[in-house]
Amino acid sequence: MKDRRQQSLDVRQAAAELAAARPHPVHRSNGDEHRHRFEDGRPSYAGNFTKCLPHDSDGFLIDPNDYSAWVLAVDSGDPRDFRTLRMGPGPFQANGDFQYVNPLDPNSLPVLDWAHTYTEPPGVRAWESQGAGLTFDLEGPDAQAVTMPPCPSLDSQELIAEMGEVYWMALCRDVPFANWATDAIINGARESLKRLWWFRRDRTLQLNGATDELPESLARRRILSEDGVQGVAMASLFRGVTPGERVGPYLSQFLLIGNSGIANAQPIEEGMIAYGAIRANQRVRVVTTGQDYMQSWTEWRDVQNGADVRGRETYAAGYRFIATPRDLATYVHYDALYEAYLNACLILLGLKAPFDPGLPFQLADYRDKQQGFAQFGGPHILTLVTEVATRALKAVRYQKFNVHRRLRPEAVGGWMYQRRNGNATIVERLSALQSMEAAFAGSSGIGIRLDAANGTAGNWLLPMAFPEGSPTHPSYGAGHATVAGACVTILKAWFDSGWTLRHAGSAIAYEPLPDGSGLNDVSGTLSTPLTVEGELNKVAANIAIGRNWAGVHYYSDYIESFCVGEQIALGVLEEQKLTYGENFSLTVPLFDGTTVRI
Repeated sequence: MKDRRQQSLDVRQAAAELAAARPHPVHRSNGDEHRHRFEDGRPSYAGNFTKCLPHDSDGFLIDPNDYSAWVLAVDSGDPRDFRTLRMGPGPFQANGDFQYVNPLDPNSLPVLDWAHTYTEPPGVRAWESQGAGLTFDLEGPDAQAVTMPPCPSLDSQELIAEMGEVYWMALCRDVPFANWATDAIINGARESLKRLWWFRRDRTLQLNGATDELPESLARRRILSEDGVQGVAMASLFRGVTPGERVGPYLSQFLLIGNSGIANAQPIEEGMIAYGAIRANQRVRVVTTGQDYMQSWTEWRDVQNGADVRGRETYAAGYRFIATPRDLATYVHYDALYEAYLNACLILLGLKAPFDPGLPFQLADYRDKQQGFAQFGGPHILTLVTEVATRALKAVRYQKFNVHRRLRPEAVGGWMYQRRNGNATIVERLSALQSMEAAFAGSSGIGIRLDAANGTAGNWLLPMAFPEGSPTHPSYGAGHATVAGACVTILKAWFDSGWTLRHAGSAIAYEPLPDGSGLNDVSGTLSTPLTVEGELNKVAANIAIGRNWAGVHYYSDYIESFCVGEQIALGVLEEQKLTYGENFSLTVPLFDGTTVRI
């Protein structure tokens, strides 16, 4: 027999060979980086992420060479290259004492007096983990062995639809989920979005844009809703497309209920999750209703130049269940990235949800003679569900920084502001957005709503839920969504995904009351029960699309990042299976509705 050291080496080599056999795909971007240019022929990078680089008073890069230098630094991953980059508004000082514009614009709602409210002016924000996609991992697919299709181009009908959604999500942030069926604002959003070409079933208009005719773009809205249009029936409004996301309440039960805790001492509808002898509360801090940011050009300009104004939002007293989209945006503003899925795992264990039938040690103790714990038990899945998160982040960082470099929705909002308010030269520079301006100025009514929300005619800036706007990394893919895809894939592999969520023998379904003070039992109103698969897909979508509610991501960021996270999780499971002596299998439901067996 081989000694243990040689056996260990053989297993490591087998896992490495499995990983090496995976093809490394070709990574394709949408071509915007070279398409949009200034009058003198230089690239303007108007369709790409430029946040934190130096911008002029019109929102364009002061020097496009700053972008080129940034890309070279991203490709090298060398920290010394990053330290040579220019960032902020200038003058460019090593000590971070930058001269930001003081936003005392009376049209800003609310007014942020950075110079007087705080003793120090804002510092500058650095970019986040540009080199993560260049690291190597010893488990799962390499960060560059997974990919995403090209994201929507600046001049595409798909981006018009995505920005229409994001604009409306900003306008609907304070509508309680429980009131959606009868709320006039929600109905207005549906009627408006149905007028955008991308959502129409009968696509008879001429396509335009580099990505509109790509099969991946058409597939992103792959499920038609019951009224014959895509994405805008009440059952699908602001929801995703994976199995179960559109069943039952908007919010997953895993963001609402708790578990019973020690000695079944707490009802699950109290929303308390026992972590051993302590417990965590599902309620969130209540941010000030109606409080949006970056609604004046001076705020927008400072934030694009990297002004660090994080943590300057205000809150009402107390905590409540997630009752509105703004509450959900608050959750995803400060979550520990995988906390929702760790909570979901604890809730499933508390509900005694059955494991996948292919896992061992599920017979009675007198037959198996052992219980799962370190392997195939609670501690195993509790650690495994979080183990994939860092690997998902590395993979999506490569897509963000090294491939797509997609601009954030707030940047598109800035360009729409300039289309409405800029001089002839600026408007011409942004000619790729002519169709978007026409769509929002037309029967969709989006422009009129934005004028009212921002307090000025022609102000089509995107109202942001966070003072600092988006994170300091490109939009596509989304970190939250990639981690979500990876973590829930692990959970769907481990638990019996077809099991109906039950407690004390009864199916469960709760919805938050409009004021978030408690949960309402709506299980009797559902024609289809909630399953493990559906509610896990839903919690992942709630977190991913919660970032859209904040204004920092688009629809395509969510769905394509899910698929990347899924690939990461499947690869980790494949390799880990080689390390166990037990004969077992996992049947994993995928986001496209099919299954794979490991």
